[in-house]
Amino acid sequence: MYNNNLYNTPYHTEDLSKYKFLVTGGAGFIGSNIVEYLLRYNAGHVRVLDNLSNGYIENIQDFMALPNFEFMEGDIRNVETCKKALNGIDFVTHQAALGSVPRSISDPITSNEVNIDGFLNILNSVKESKNIKRMVYAASSSTYGDSKVLPKVEGNEGKPLSPYAVTKLVNELYADVFSQVYGTHTIGLRYFNIFGPKQNPNNPYAAVIPIFCDAFLKNQQPNINGDGETSRDFTFVENAVQANIRALFYDDLQKHEVMNVACGDQVTLNSLIKMLNVICDKNITANYLPERLGDVKHSKADITKIKSLLKYEPEFYFQRGLEEVLNWYLKENR
Repeated sequence: MYNNNLYNTPYHTEDLSKYKFLVTGGAGFIGSNIVEYLLRYNAGHVRVLDNLSNGYIENIQDFMALPNFEFMEGDIRNVETCKKALNGIDFVTHQAALGSVPRSISDPITSNEVNIDGFLNILNSVKESKNIKRMVYAASSSTYGDSKVLPKVEGNEGKPLSPYAVTKLVNELYADVFSQVYGTHTIGLRYFNIFGPKQNPNNPYAAVIPIFCDAFLKNQQPNINGDGETSRDFTFVENAVQANIRALFYDDLQKHEVMNVACGDQVTLNSLIKMLNVICDKNITANYLPERLGDVKHSKADITKIKSLLKYEPEFYFQRGLEEVLNWYLKENR
């Protein structure tokens, strides 16, 4: 049921059995990993809200029979669904969104409906709730936009480069206004290229690491958009889960906050190919294609703020995470 290689370090000191949690997008990649952590540490109740448009029932199938788990199929674009999902809940971690820059470029309307309208429905429902102790939500490194300053520091953003980036920026603006106007203080976690188990390589908008791992396991050439020197602060999913858990129980929140969730490191796509060749003992080269519209060339996070406020420390750095996820894909393909 649980991945024995993950979540062996508790990131909380509270008795989770006393609380009820809502994980929106809980059948998705990051959401289902948060669910796994909460259930592993005996959360009182974990409710997942997901419309399964971008999540997979397989990610939570093992939890369905647990008495403290509940799956609610529904869409955050429906405000009544959001209110129902929040009924009796103590803590909300909002992971439901339509990710992917290319998807937002091909269909900006749906990205706006889910990522902005849906987010506002959840945020406003939290505001109206008398029970919610904390809401944490998935923000994005895409908010840094065209800023070429490295490392990326909260408060030093550029202009968005894609409709997706616009939606994630608007989330932060709404959350900040709700904090000022209504006193609804939330924490936005700016994810930097999260990867790990339960990330589907067959999704048409899959991220680069699952696509590359899948290609290597099939002895195929992975495609790289650009010259391969594009760099990312690749962040293993346990680090993102740690950030969520620590943020949910951060008691000193006086206003809306945003924090980078990353390792504070940089890995190029060409380096990723080399590392996969070493781990897999293969000699596969990449197929280079034109650069994609809306892509940021380089990304590296400053994680000073989250380390200071939440006592966050990356548990998995890149190579360890890459080995872990490659082994997971290998087991899944057997």
